Amino acid sequence: MTHFRLRNVPLLSRVGADRADVLRTDIDAAVAGWQDARLLRVDHRNQVLISGGAVVLGSAAKWSATPDERAVFLGRLEDGTHVWAVRAALEGPEDPDAESEVLDLRRVGPILDDASAQLVSTATALLNWHDRARFSAIDGAPTKSVKSGWSRIDPVTGHEEFPRIDPAVICLVHDGHDRAVLARQTMWPQRLFSLVAGFVEAGESFEACVVREVAEEIGLSVTDVHYLGSQPWPFPRSLMVGFHALGDPQQEFVFSDGEIAEADWFTRAEVRQALAEGDWDSESPSRLLLPGSISIAREIIESWAAQGA
Repeated sequence: MTHFRLRNVPLLSRVGADRADVLRTDIDAAVAGWQDARLLRVDHRNQVLISGGAVVLGSAAKWSATPDERAVFLGRLEDGTHVWAVRAALEGPEDPDAESEVLDLRRVGPILDDASAQLVSTATALLNWHDRARFSAIDGAPTKSVKSGWSRIDPVTGHEEFPRIDPAVICLVHDGHDRAVLARQTMWPQRLFSLVAGFVEAGESFEACVVREVAEEIGLSVTDVHYLGSQPWPFPRSLMVGFHALGDPQQEFVFSDGEIAEADWFTRAEVRQALAEGDWDSESPSRLLLPGSISIAREIIESWAAQGA
């Protein structure tokens, strides 16, 4: 059981809408579709309004007569309706009798339908980037949103910048048999464990990053690095790339960079029991609490634990 695959597509990697990238530069199509377009509002805390397992979409035409610089184009729904997003205060559903609640993506991800998960994840990442990219990285000049929110340009020099993505690896280290390493960051409460993760450095491959990060964070030398899957993580703009790798249980843990407070080898039975207890939000007295279902870490752990079941 050295190798395994993810059993399911990670929650934030689901696809339920057409990104319709060809429309981002088609001004006529954007204007024509705006009158019937739907608008996703994301507040300053990255919260959205949810109703019945779907994100609440309002009328774009009520926001403005035509697409403006504050709006970002997210794509098209199955019926061809355009969807845009803006950073703005939330408004209730158009149906006053509909029940709704305000949640952020970390809490609402598991209950959203595929289209809503994609729209909220994309909107959160794009709007977070715009909040931090209002000035040119070259000369500090104010930039303007263009291409329906998918790039920003310096009107004077013409320098164009695109949404930034920060790639990070996340890895389950196992012994090739019945044990896997889980670690607790220093800032986490007791009993909360997850996988080793870290950002990719300039000039570094994903696989090399896995080897370096595991060595830096917990002191293990890993081999046989294999890709599992990826998931956007728009907090604020990361892409989590999942792997598993082989480690030696006889090698001593070393926490040299100060990020990890403790780590241990857990058996598959222990992990299965912890998974059955729920996640980090549960009231379980278990010595091991695991990440919530929105994270790719949870899917990787569940997929490994299911081997041989």
